[in-house]
Amino acid sequence: MKKTSAPRGERRSTRPPARTAAPHAPIRYSLVPARPQAHLYSVTVTVASPDPAGQAFTLPAWIPGSYMIREFAKHIVSLAAHARGKPVEVRKTDKAAWRCAPVKGPLTVTYEVYAWDLSVRAAHLDETHAFFNGTSVFLLPLGQERAPCEVELLPPPGEAFAEWRVATSMKQTQALARGSGQKRPGRRTSAGDVPPKTFGLYSAEDYDDLIDHPVEMGTFTHLSFEACGVPHHIAITGRHRCDLVRLAADLKTICEAQIRFFEPGTQRAPMDEYWFLVMAVGDGYGGLEHRASTALICSRDDLPLSSREGDTKITTGYRRFLGLASHEYFHTWNVKRIKPAAFVPYDLERENLTRQLWFFEGITSYYDDLFLSRTRLIEPLTYLEMLAETIGRVHAAPGRLRQSVADSSFDAWIKYYRQDENAPNAIVSYYQKGGLIGLALDITIRQATHSKRTLDDVMRLLWERHGKAGRGVPEGGIEAVAAEVAGTPLDAFFAHAVHGTEDLDLKSLLEYFAVDFTWRLSTAGPAHAKDAAPPTLGVKLSAETAHEARLAHVFEGSAAMAAGLSAGDAIVAIDGLRVTAGNFDRHIRSRRVGETLLVTAFRRDELMAFQVTLQAQAPQQCVLTLRDTPIEAKKRRNDWLWGEVEGA
Repeated sequence: MKKTSAPRGERRSTRPPARTAAPHAPIRYSLVPARPQAHLYSVTVTVASPDPAGQAFTLPAWIPGSYMIREFAKHIVSLAAHARGKPVEVRKTDKAAWRCAPVKGPLTVTYEVYAWDLSVRAAHLDETHAFFNGTSVFLLPLGQERAPCEVELLPPPGEAFAEWRVATSMKQTQALARGSGQKRPGRRTSAGDVPPKTFGLYSAEDYDDLIDHPVEMGTFTHLSFEACGVPHHIAITGRHRCDLVRLAADLKTICEAQIRFFEPGTQRAPMDEYWFLVMAVGDGYGGLEHRASTALICSRDDLPLSSREGDTKITTGYRRFLGLASHEYFHTWNVKRIKPAAFVPYDLERENLTRQLWFFEGITSYYDDLFLSRTRLIEPLTYLEMLAETIGRVHAAPGRLRQSVADSSFDAWIKYYRQDENAPNAIVSYYQKGGLIGLALDITIRQATHSKRTLDDVMRLLWERHGKAGRGVPEGGIEAVAAEVAGTPLDAFFAHAVHGTEDLDLKSLLEYFAVDFTWRLSTAGPAHAKDAAPPTLGVKLSAETAHEARLAHVFEGSAAMAAGLSAGDAIVAIDGLRVTAGNFDRHIRSRRVGETLLVTAFRRDELMAFQVTLQAQAPQQCVLTLRDTPIEAKKRRNDWLWGEVEGA
């Protein structure tokens, strides 16, 4: 997709030009977690041959994989330049751009970066660890986007950090010199020992490569395994009681299955090594993909407990973690190498608009849990339960009837990643509904080809034509490849599923696998009407308040919306009786559908009263069950749930 924009002062686009011969002199960076207590990194960048007209620098506005303008430059707290030992004037020309006065010879810019975002997207630093993405800390010298980069990673000052090590997929070229006071890693490789990398010099092909290798520093737990002959590493930061042997074995199973999925003949991975950088916290969930690594954040309780502390069954939390790891690893192919044409190359200054995120995120969401079934890490019935939960979540959001997944993809930058109180009524998740479209497309292709071709063939064809060739997938390219694999036009399917807002007919489609699809009420009604639909206000309470019954969302068409209640209102009484977050549901469930309640609520600091007539809750829990059926249908179902993954 061609992009145009108005000029912005002196700033030039960070979109790199066509790849040409790189300059001989590399861009040299040095980074040290200088003040962990203040959460400040100290960074320098040296340009050997700066622009004679005055070298300009910029910092990305977003990070690939997380589609929102985040303005990382706001975290630069000081910046200065010098050349040949003398200060150089620096002028800020834009919100994320600086220009230095013309100089001859090497130019060095020194700056501090504030890092207190404990997420997979940015940078974090304290006395326990350091983590950063290159988009948050490495200034780009404009005009030298294709120059090779060298990075010196240094430890924080002080003996307290002598045990810190480095975990990253970036290529290390030299360890820290002896006599620096930093202990060097040993050669041990058993689970929990120090990793094979330490502080020192690292290299990247160019700036795009530089920012695609997140870095973890600290006293993390390290373990490794091989998947199809490629070294894979896991670095876990944070307190945990993880069964490391089990974790490595399960991740190895998933990784090898996905490598063989895309390369059934060669079983060759597209990277020389891979790193799972895991931050274990009290409560968290998320991941961000990179070409040879992923950054994950999870609840420490989601990691598998040692067998001597608990049983070996896969808990709901561990299943969720494995699904997350499976999702991000699948991105190694789907989005990091098979990518929209709008991302080739990335323009890190502004939004890169595409209507294809439903495929690159949604199809990945379809395969992430499916691989847990295909590798036998979970039972087929467990997978169906997970699929049913996704169907229920999509169906529960009124926004699915207002926004298509194509529009959701296009507007991700301003809607999906910036959700407000009306989001459930206005948007649809291209992750969740995109995953269901993956299921529907898979079944549609199987039906059209009598199970001779599947969505798996679409993925492999995209890998051959686009991923390996480094060519972006144009708008409409996914539809064309799917139709080619199916051997029949699929225009009507995509018009309905991707560009339309009606619900997918999954009930009919799942008949192909002899899977029964039903809806049922998720909660029981009053004791005197157990078979009746329970009453509902049609709201969701805020999770940010433990006791106050504050409304986070008021759903479209609900009793609450009809009465005038709004998100942010704090309900204090129903029919004169005090209401809290703890007894809110009991107050509603004890009434009958059609009853009118007097709801008293604070809106800001004003007390207001509302007459609310309760509605019947619609069935919202999807149930998928296996039907005892003829062997042919069972075979189709087993091919889907177990796939054709070699060694699975």
